[in-house]
Amino acid sequence: MRIGLTYDLRTEYLALGFGEEETAEFDRPETVEAIELALQGLGHETDRIGHVRALVARLAAGDRWDLVFNIAEGMYGIGREAQVPALLDAYRIPYTFSDPLVMALSLHKGMTKHVVRAAGVPTPDFAVVHDVRELDAVDLPFPVFAKPVAEGTGKGINAASKIRDRESLRAVGRSLLERFRQPVLVERFLPGREMTVGIWGTGAEAAVIGTMEIILKASAEPEVYSYVNKEQCEERVEYRHPSGDEDEEVRRAEAIALAAWRALGCRDAGRIDIRSDETGQPQFLEVNPLAGLHPHHSDLPLICTARGIPFQRLIERIIQSARGRIDADRPCAG
Repeated sequence: MRIGLTYDLRTEYLALGFGEEETAEFDRPETVEAIELALQGLGHETDRIGHVRALVARLAAGDRWDLVFNIAEGMYGIGREAQVPALLDAYRIPYTFSDPLVMALSLHKGMTKHVVRAAGVPTPDFAVVHDVRELDAVDLPFPVFAKPVAEGTGKGINAASKIRDRESLRAVGRSLLERFRQPVLVERFLPGREMTVGIWGTGAEAAVIGTMEIILKASAEPEVYSYVNKEQCEERVEYRHPSGDEDEEVRRAEAIALAAWRALGCRDAGRIDIRSDETGQPQFLEVNPLAGLHPHHSDLPLICTARGIPFQRLIERIIQSARGRIDADRPCAG
C-alpha cells in the first residue's frame, strides 16, 4: 500500500516560537522515522505529509493515499485531534486510529467520563468547572484532583493538583482557568496504584496488550504523575509491568480498560489510564486513542517491549486493524 504519514513535529513548532509545554504532546523526528522504517519493512510505500495544513495543501493538489497513518495531535481547539480524521473522511481516505467523533470526545475528559459512566465503567466522581464562580459549587469530598479538561502529557499537573481544602481549590482552579483558557476537571483524588493499559484492535477484536504501573521515586513530585515527572521520567519515575494473570488488581484494571475502550468506540491501538481507590478498586481516569509511538520512550511501545513484542509488530497490528476499513472507505468508481 501507499501510506501517507500525518504528524506534528515538536521541533517545527519550537522553531516558530511556541513553548516547551505548548508542544509537549508533539512528536520527535525519530518517532516519524521509526514508524516509516517499520512500514517500509512491512513492504509499504511511505509518503510524509506532516501537519493538518500540509494535508490540506496535498489534498487540494490532488494527492491521495491507500491509507494514512495518522499521529497528528493538532494545535488549536478541544477538537484538534479530530481535524485530520475529519478531513480524511471528507475525501474518503482510510486512516489509522479513531474517527473524529471519538477523537473530539476523548480529548474532553469530562465528556469522556460521562460516556464511560453511562456504560457502567467505574470512574471517580467529578465536576467540570467553566468559570471561577463555579468553584465554590463543587460538591466533592476533599482531597480532590484538578487538571485542564483537554490537555495531555501531564500539562497543568503538578504537586498542587492534589487539593485538600476549598481555599486551595479556588486558587488552583482560577490559575488553571486563566492559564489554559478551557474548563477544569475536578475529580475525587484516588490514592491507590496508577497504571496505564495498552490495547490494540477494534470492537470485539480489541485485546489488552499489557499494563505498565507508574511508581514515583523519592525525587518526584509526590502523589501526581505531573508534567515535570513525565518530562524527567528517567530520574523521577520507575515503570513496572505487572501481569494480570498474577495480580488480581491488575486483572480488574485491564477488564475496566477494555470495557472503556469498546464503550468509547476506539480503534486500532491506544492506552487507558487507570488508578485505584482506597479499597484497591481500579477506576477509569482517561483514554489516549492517539498514544505516543516513540519506540523507546512512549508508554505503548514500552508495554509492547515488556511483552516481547517488537515495534514493527505493533505497527503491523495497527495496520491490520485499520486495513479492514479500506474497502468500506474507498470512493466508488467514477
